[in-house]
Amino acid sequence: MEIRNIAIIAHVDHGKTTLTDALMKQTGMVEEGFSMDVNALEQERGITIYAKNASLFYKDTKINIVDTPGHADFGSEVERVLRSIDSVLLIVDAQEGPMPQTKFVLKKSLELGLKPILVINKIDKPAAKPDETHEKVFELFMDLGANNEQLDFKTIYSNGKTGIAKMNMSDESKDLTPLLDLILREVPAAPSDISAPLRFQPFNLAYDNFLGRLGIGRVWYGTMRVGDNVFIKKPTGETRNGKITRLFTFRGMERKEATEAVAGDIVMVAGLPDIYIGETVCTSPDVEPLSAISVDEPTISLNFLINDSPFAGQDGKFVTNRQLKERLERELEVNIGLKVSALGGSASGGDSSSTVYKVYGRGELHIAILLENMRREGYELQVSQPQVIIKEIDGERVEPFEEAIIDVPEDMSGTVIQKLGKRAGKMMGMIQHHGEVRITFEIPTRGLLGFRNEFMINTKGEGIIASHFIGFRPYAGEIKKRTVGSMVSMETGKALGFSLYNLQDRGTLYIGPTTEVYEGMVIGDVSKGMDMAVNPIKGKKLTNMRASGSDENIILTPPHKVTLEGGLEIMQEDEYLEVTPKNIRLRKRFRTENDRIKAARSAAASQ
Repeated sequence: MEIRNIAIIAHVDHGKTTLTDALMKQTGMVEEGFSMDVNALEQERGITIYAKNASLFYKDTKINIVDTPGHADFGSEVERVLRSIDSVLLIVDAQEGPMPQTKFVLKKSLELGLKPILVINKIDKPAAKPDETHEKVFELFMDLGANNEQLDFKTIYSNGKTGIAKMNMSDESKDLTPLLDLILREVPAAPSDISAPLRFQPFNLAYDNFLGRLGIGRVWYGTMRVGDNVFIKKPTGETRNGKITRLFTFRGMERKEATEAVAGDIVMVAGLPDIYIGETVCTSPDVEPLSAISVDEPTISLNFLINDSPFAGQDGKFVTNRQLKERLERELEVNIGLKVSALGGSASGGDSSSTVYKVYGRGELHIAILLENMRREGYELQVSQPQVIIKEIDGERVEPFEEAIIDVPEDMSGTVIQKLGKRAGKMMGMIQHHGEVRITFEIPTRGLLGFRNEFMINTKGEGIIASHFIGFRPYAGEIKKRTVGSMVSMETGKALGFSLYNLQDRGTLYIGPTTEVYEGMVIGDVSKGMDMAVNPIKGKKLTNMRASGSDENIILTPPHKVTLEGGLEIMQEDEYLEVTPKNIRLRKRFRTENDRIKAARSAAASQ
């Protein structure tokens, strides 16, 4: 049986997973109602976070499909997959056209010599422009340096939601058969050299309570069998021994136990407890390891440390420094876009014996997903404000830059251009279409940190912003952002409606009545730009006289609840985001006003 290995790549929300689901259903691999996004966070957010592999059978051919994330923060998931397949389906929304992540994933594919199949999806949209989208994608191929063979890509039109595909817009179609036939014609059959020495390389990891760590990857050469004594080689050539105890192939998304697997197939192996992504598994010590899987560097960093607030330990199951360390080490095993280093003592004035862990990631969403997973598992911790990674290359100070594509109503474009101009953004192009404007910027990552929340307010929720990392460039100098001060509680207790009513005119509140607060907790922001210590637990003094009107109903503005991503955006440099299974709180590093004053004086003196 021939094998075809493909990955589905696209910008976020262009319909990768919907199309994959439809392919699986129409080939009888899964039941109705199935979705590739099985993770709870993926279902809640409606985006793919983790790369997943599945397989289907069509005309005596096994097609291995890897569904990849569309958000730029999870680019490392895409990069490692592309090394293990033979072609890609590039999905592009017929209305939106190519977006930042489209450019990123296509660039990676072309660099690896892959020849994509273009799938123009969502052709049912009222404003769909399939011909214009095709032209824009062709231009993108040219801009990215595609060779003549890659420029001769095939195009097919689809509607993943209804499960149809057609080679021409005028064709009649009832299913995805045209797409499946195109895959068989255009995707080369995986080489099946079973006589060569075994070489297997994992591009993903999984964990089973009974089997331990599992390696998911491609058998590049030879045959892999249960019971094989193998050598595991790092790209550097360093070698250790292991034994294959279990072997699984895929049918749909289900794993099927097998006794052997041949070259070209994507399989899962057990018995190698220390297997890592990018290593080479072989049966001969003399075999050259496969080339390493390279991943773009992280662009932001922040500190992780144990929670030492007055409410520490109330919600969480895992609250110690050792538990935090072990959890981050486990994450490093599967999340290759992440890096962690230990910094030593506490930075919050709390337990000096605890360790601060500096975590490096690809973006705020990348870190937010990790934190959300940890809090759902029962962890308590606090994190510092995200900072971009600034380094020196050839004696020059450089920082990460991103390409941002912004879609806004025409009457709001001026405000957006002005705001990003102040954040060192350089406008590269602007296209107007039916009252909407698409603006392209190149901007330091620093300029985008904390901007998305402000952007949604400025555009009244109608704007769309998408960005991707384009490289390290010379430092852009000081960036002036809108500064707001924090409303900081000076007392510990239960917030009262009377006090919050008197505070709500001073800024935006993050809490409502009866919320438990502590000294140093941030309960809102102040539009004046200066921190303000307040007493949210102060009640009205009782008298024997009723004040006309003032004792009646108090009308409070609904609070702006702090979320994980929102907290990472709005927090100040001298604050922590407290993350627990039940609560997200902002707090000052130094809880008392005296300690904050001392810290400010000490910082000023050291400069």
